[in-house]
Amino acid sequence: MARIAGVNIPTNKRVIIALQYIHGIGASKAAEIVEKLGIATERRVQDLTDQEVLQIRETIDAGYRVEGDLRRETAMNIKRLMDLACYRGLRHRKGLPVRGQRTHTNARTRKGKAKPIAGKKK
Repeated sequence: MARIAGVNIPTNKRVIIALQYIHGIGASKAAEIVEKLGIATERRVQDLTDQEVLQIRETIDAGYRVEGDLRRETAMNIKRLMDLACYRGLRHRKGLPVRGQRTHTNARTRKGKAKPIAGKKK
């Protein structure tokens, strides 16, 4: 198993797919990295040489914000909104949808499991 940015990436997958296991690298960034280093798109991680793995690791460290740094930055952005007590910060604090979705029905992912209310029957 190759270890890049603190993540064990699977060895039997293609390089473009395996790089997406790293938080902060999606399909387009993975393709960009592979193209920049001149690695064939059909190559698998197990077929990479140690030198190529090292090049991938250095490229990601130098030019991309991934894993811990990215998670920390996202958490700090949310904390900043909550400290400002702006509308988005209040929605984060209450655990409600932030981007204008309806909450009368749905929104179960943010609100959690439905809680029964006693005496609600009509």
